[in-house]
Amino acid sequence: MQLGINLGYWGAGMDADNLAVAKEADKLGYAVCWAAEAYGSDAATVLSWVAAQTERIDIGSAIFQIPARQPAMTAMTAATLDSLSGGRFRLGLGVSGPQVSEGWYGVKFDKPLARTREYVEIVRKAMTRERLSYEGEHWTLPLPGGPGKPIKLTVHPQREHIPLYVAAIGPKNLEQTGEIADGALLIFPSAEHLEDTAIRHLRAGREKAGKTMEGFDVVPTVPLAVGDDVSALADMFRPYTALYVGGMGSRKQNFYNQLAQRMGYEKEAAEIQDKYLSGDKEGAAAAVPRELIDSTTLLGSVDRIAERMQAYAAAGVTTLTLAPAGFTLDERIAALRAGTQALERAGLA
Repeated sequence: MQLGINLGYWGAGMDADNLAVAKEADKLGYAVCWAAEAYGSDAATVLSWVAAQTERIDIGSAIFQIPARQPAMTAMTAATLDSLSGGRFRLGLGVSGPQVSEGWYGVKFDKPLARTREYVEIVRKAMTRERLSYEGEHWTLPLPGGPGKPIKLTVHPQREHIPLYVAAIGPKNLEQTGEIADGALLIFPSAEHLEDTAIRHLRAGREKAGKTMEGFDVVPTVPLAVGDDVSALADMFRPYTALYVGGMGSRKQNFYNQLAQRMGYEKEAAEIQDKYLSGDKEGAAAAVPRELIDSTTLLGSVDRIAERMQAYAAAGVTTLTLAPAGFTLDERIAALRAGTQALERAGLA
């Protein structure tokens, strides 16, 4: 099992620290550094900045938002980043959510599975550098009846095949991801529930495509905090968990809330959402079960973290992406180093 690092969103006040974390991860031998985007910083610019100041670590988009870019533009960006980084780019895609898609980009959040499938097909075709033409429900290239003609990508990626990942939570999306992608980006992963909530759906998709899980990259992001007081460490992540379970999306369409329910927290997920949406964010955070936090994070001593890493590896995780917590850069760097120590102690390095 490899380790990755997730820098989250740029522009949150820790930008200089984030670059230092990325450089340290590069020195420590982490496999990949991911950057996210929502409606602030864009991931492509951040990744080019990180790639220019690192040497070995891969850079990955987690995610490029599908409603933000035409698929051909994503192919251009992916090819450019792969070329500039010397073949270190990983392309992660996702549909975002209805509030961002429709409120920020003005793109209707409908038929996300079909839209993702077409998008991936176009991106893959464009990156082969053959002349691009496509007929689908959501995209038709070139547009009929006009001056457009099939053209091909002029940039040469460093590699013939750039790894493509899809961020997936729901069962249908997970199955399709197993079918069409090279890897899956997961969030709030519990090792104990991973088979039921993700792996079996990914496996079904791989089987549909006539493939096995061999070579498929299962990539969950897991917050990491090192210390002796596990309860206190868990409390650090109460606002984070409450935001996703309670406040992401709408009452009817919150993928993270539904995931918590599938892990057996139906009553708790409803309470968290009720309090969060009513404006009681502190109450929502207090309602998050410690067991939910503990099972979806890496908390405690290096030995305890090593045991949890073994559980993730046994569950089918191939790249464990860490989000090291800390109030200072030194604390985040220490957590990053503890991650490598735990991987070695777990016998997974």
